[in-house]
Amino acid sequence: MGNFKTDNSIKEQEKAVLIALISKEQDEEKTNEYLDELQFLAETAGAITMKRFTQRLPHPDVATYMGKGKINEIVNYVKEKGIDMVIVDDEISPSQQRNIEKEAKCKVLDRSMLILDIFAQRARTLQAKTQVELAQLQYMLPRLKGLWTHLDRVKGGIGMKGAGEKEIETDRRIAKQRIALLKAQLKEIDKQNETRRKNRSEMIRVALVGYTNVGKSTLLNLLAKENVFAENKLFATLDTTVRKVVFNTVPFLLSDTVGFIRKLPHHLVESFKSTLDETLEADILMHVVDISHPAFEDQINVVNNILEELKANDKPVIYVFNKMDLYEAKYLDEFVPDDVRKSLLSELQQSWMARTKDNAIFVSATQNRNTSELREMIFKKVKELYLIRYPYKAGYWQDYLKQEIEK
Repeated sequence: MGNFKTDNSIKEQEKAVLIALISKEQDEEKTNEYLDELQFLAETAGAITMKRFTQRLPHPDVATYMGKGKINEIVNYVKEKGIDMVIVDDEISPSQQRNIEKEAKCKVLDRSMLILDIFAQRARTLQAKTQVELAQLQYMLPRLKGLWTHLDRVKGGIGMKGAGEKEIETDRRIAKQRIALLKAQLKEIDKQNETRRKNRSEMIRVALVGYTNVGKSTLLNLLAKENVFAENKLFATLDTTVRKVVFNTVPFLLSDTVGFIRKLPHHLVESFKSTLDETLEADILMHVVDISHPAFEDQINVVNNILEELKANDKPVIYVFNKMDLYEAKYLDEFVPDDVRKSLLSELQQSWMARTKDNAIFVSATQNRNTSELREMIFKKVKELYLIRYPYKAGYWQDYLKQEIEK
């Protein structure tokens, strides 16, 4: 068993089993794909996955999510291997959670609660912490009955961080009061952010959006020559990062936003809307895609659906297909002849250029491949918008560059 570091201390990794259903709406291939992602989420939270359990059912069992026989199989494995938690790939009801816990005698988390816990671990600023606590409370409010008896400081661990540690939330009425207070605090923070955004008026804004762990922060570092935190984990960054960038004398604002994910808890979308205002107020979206991921097209659809939910789907979009180095290593091995390799890559690129009306580019941020072409594409889009919206600012670009050089 390995170790992981969190909150400046070394703790033993918790052992988990993952469970999911195969149904008409979600076939075996899709279920395994979701479980791969759930395992990555568990690893990000600091757990080690010991085994997966799946079952074919037309719909979840009302009492225990899975059938009685499968639950018994899971319970036996949990007891035999000393498993710390069962993680369910879907959002389950409070009664389902309690019933599985009663049988397995261990923690039971669903995907939403796991994501909330990761957000709690990653939150650094007051805004992020407030948003996460609000989402946790809204999620846990209907689960208060019989829940707080085991959410104490002694047990701790994954799924126990944040709202679950506080005695104030053992009372439903006090929890509701806390929710109202957090909403008020977020409104105040949002007002402050709105003032900051107004101070940046008359500058074109470009926002990086995309699925989690596609390389947005790495790309921001490359384009803005900044040192923004980036690592190969889900939700490495929660807070929006905004940087002033100048390409060919043309300044603009470049922002990085929290990554999206399938089955994103609705409370998180609601709580993080103030953070996502950078996306709403952006003039151009750079939709970053991990083209090496086998389900990258599904990830594109997830992001587009969330953008539609946020009413931010009517903006000009540049599709940045990142991690081309990993794509080639995974799908085009060294034995593929050069002419065949070039033909396959050309076909892939032409296909997506057609689907995006020539608003696509293929890069590798870590290897700095094709990034000069990306800069040129961004420059042209930004310049076009400046000439349309602020034609009187054309001379400002030259003055701005001169000021930056003199600093």
